[in-house]
Amino acid sequence: MIQTLKRKIRGIKWIYNARRGLLMAYRRRRYGLKHVHKTFYIGGPGAISSDLKADAYSFIGIGGIIGPGVSLGKYVMLGPHVAILGGDHRFDKPGVPIIFSDRPELKPTIIEDDAWLGYKVTVIAGARIGRGAIVAAGAVVTKDIPPYEIHGGVPAKKIGERFSSPEERLAHDKMLDEPARRGDYCELM
Repeated sequence: MIQTLKRKIRGIKWIYNARRGLLMAYRRRRYGLKHVHKTFYIGGPGAISSDLKADAYSFIGIGGIIGPGVSLGKYVMLGPHVAILGGDHRFDKPGVPIIFSDRPELKPTIIEDDAWLGYKVTVIAGARIGRGAIVAAGAVVTKDIPPYEIHGGVPAKKIGERFSSPEERLAHDKMLDEPARRGDYCELM
C-alpha cells in the first residue's frame, strides 16, 4: 500500500518535487549545511560535516560518512555508505601514542563534476576524483583519479575508460561546461 502511494506521488511531478524540496530543506538544516546548492540531495541518515560544499544536483546516498574539507561538483553521485575520511592522525612521533599525537593540516578532498562513487567506496582525505570518473563499489581510493577513468579494487586501480572515443569525451565536457540543468531522476526500485 505504501509503495503504491509512493509510486503515485512520484507520478505527479509537482507533488514529488515539493516533497523532495521540503525534505532536503529539513536535512540541510539538520546537518547545518550552509554551502550546498538548493538542488543537492541526501538519500537518508548519515554523518556529514557541516562544511561540505556541494554543487547543483549532487547526491549522497544513505549512510554516507563525509568528513571535513569535502567539495562535490555538479551532478556528483555518492552511493550508499560512501566514506570520505582519514589522513587525520599523526603516527610518526616516537614515544607518543597516536591518540595524543596531533593532526596534520587537512588537505581538501575534491570530487569533480559528474563523478560517481559506488556502494561502500572509501576515499582517503585529500584525494581528487576527476571529472566524470567512476569508482566501483567497495573500492578504496588512496590517490587521485584522473577524469573519465573507471577505477576499482583495494587500493583502487584503473580498470577502464568511461568513453570509447575523444569525441564522446569532448561532447560530455561541452555539456558539463554549460550551467546545470534539471533532468529526470532515475527511478528507485
